[in-house]
Amino acid sequence: MQRLVQKNLLVVGLASLMLALPAQGSVNKSVKIEDGATADGATSVNGSVTVGENATVNGKLSTVNGTIRIGDGSIVADARTVNGGIKLGSQVRTRDLETVNGAIKVGNDNYIDGNVSAVNGSILLERGTQVVRNVSNTNGGIDLRNAVVSGDVSSVSGDIELADQSVIQGNLVVEKTRRAGWFSKESRPPTIIIGPGSRVAGVIRLEREVKLYISESATVGGVEGVMTIDDAQRFSGNRP
Repeated sequence: MQRLVQKNLLVVGLASLMLALPAQGSVNKSVKIEDGATADGATSVNGSVTVGENATVNGKLSTVNGTIRIGDGSIVADARTVNGGIKLGSQVRTRDLETVNGAIKVGNDNYIDGNVSAVNGSILLERGTQVVRNVSNTNGGIDLRNAVVSGDVSSVSGDIELADQSVIQGNLVVEKTRRAGWFSKESRPPTIIIGPGSRVAGVIRLEREVKLYISESATVGGVEGVMTIDDAQRFSGNRP
């Protein structure tokens, strides 16, 4: 419940930020930081925010209605949007990535020194990417492809898949919706797939029933909550 409240606060907080645009900002136009440039931050309301390759952004990237794109090799602080996605190239260093209504797509070999979170949109972490803290979603899927999450991975209604020897060093949590509302939908049980060679160092904690598939070559620290390890379906091959 606390996580869902925080998502609502993100919408209010971003709207408030628009009242004090930084030096590189716009209300109804897109903003771009060129390749190799250095900037203090970039903000828009009804436009996208784009960072070129090998750029350095010491402040935040934020928009309300638009996508945030970060090019290969860039270093940025937090990136936050409300109605739009966040897309990272490769070898990017950043902190928190947050969106409400949009997908987060993180390319290869990125280092996220914070959290990755969404409400209504998928999260994809590609090969070699590391997230230092947590990855969370509410109604969208989470897909790890040879990625490492040092904290927890959690969702409410979205599917979760660990592929290509991905690792969760904390727990994998599927939360139960505390009350009906805008952010809740439990029309079907989520599908959780722990693929070949993947590992959950902590436990898989299930507050609601799911479809749980664990590869014969995967490792998990246990299953607890409304299901047990005996409820998991083991499989061979790449996917069940």
